[in-house]
Amino acid sequence: MQKKERYRLLIEHFSQKFPEAKTELNYSNPFELLVAVILSAQCTDKRINMVTPALFQRYPDPQAMADSTAEEVFQLIRSVSYPNNKAKHLVGMARMLLDKFDGEVPSTIEELQQMPGVGRKTANVIASIIYNQPTMAVDTHVFRVSHRLGLVAKTATTPLAVEKELVKYIPDTVIPLAHHWLILHGRYVCVARSPQCNKCELTHACKFYETLQKKLNTSKKK
Repeated sequence: MQKKERYRLLIEHFSQKFPEAKTELNYSNPFELLVAVILSAQCTDKRINMVTPALFQRYPDPQAMADSTAEEVFQLIRSVSYPNNKAKHLVGMARMLLDKFDGEVPSTIEELQQMPGVGRKTANVIASIIYNQPTMAVDTHVFRVSHRLGLVAKTATTPLAVEKELVKYIPDTVIPLAHHWLILHGRYVCVARSPQCNKCELTHACKFYETLQKKLNTSKKK
């Protein structure tokens, strides 16, 4: 199957099944989403959603967080991964929002990445969800699913390389949704250790499944 055909089938499937896919992080404004995404690095959305209600209540806006200290923030996020570093990042991010961006979450990848704790993946998430820009954040789920489905080449060994291939083949209007499609598929179906191929509705377009079936058929012949 040609790569373009795989993309067509994937987009067709997810457009019908999950036309309004969205992040599982809870937030009510751009600042809260930025905080949640920074916290979510190497941590589950479920855990972050347990932590953020108290955090948002204590720090409802950038000014409140900027006036705090990393030590104070740490007490509210200590159950997430790398809480010390993330506490420092959050306070630094809030202060930069006020000093450089008038308290508003910027819309460009370049500006977003200037803030502490904001790498390319986080910047892409914010630009996509808040500003509906055609940016593709590549986390472990997107990286894994993209390779298994055969959407990217084996030589795409970095998140940036995967990102470039995905945005090359997925229409700009679909990219913000496709980001969530791949994440959710990887989180609940195409899981890391034991992909649930028996529950997957994309096996007809999946390179991993195709290879798996060939191996099974070969072993049966022996």
